[in-house]
Order: sequence, then structure tokens, then C-alpha cells
Amino acid sequence: MSQTYQFNMEMTCEGCANAAKRVLGKQGDKVTEVVTDVPTKTVTVTSSLSADEVLEVLKKTNIAVSLKGC
Repeated sequence: MSQTYQFNMEMTCEGCANAAKRVLGKQGDKVTEVVTDVPTKTVTVTSSLSADEVLEVLKKTNIAVSLKGC
């Protein structure tokens, strides 16, 4: 079952946004949608993974990231 999570990510440009999309894309069908918004520094992810698992994947970009609301 898929859940949607929002993360705060210190994206400064589309290159950062693309890095997030790239690492999440490697999760195959476990991630169904990724929406990045550079001006608000938000990444919205729909995935069958847990929020913690998605957070660990996003950390691979070496860009500061946290679960929104935490």
C-alpha cells in the first residue's frame, strides 16, 4: 500500500531536485511518484516504502533532508 510523504530538502537548483529524483528512481516500482519544488525546498514522495526508508534513500544525495513536520 502506497503512502505519500513530504520532506524538507535543501535544494538550491534543479540539479538538486534531479538528484533526489535519480536516487528515488532506483527504487523501481516501490516509488510511484516524486514531485520536487525547489522554491519551497519540498520533495513529495508516493511510495510503498516507509517514511524512514525514503528518508534514508534521499540522504544518499548528500543534501540535507528531513521529514516534514519533524
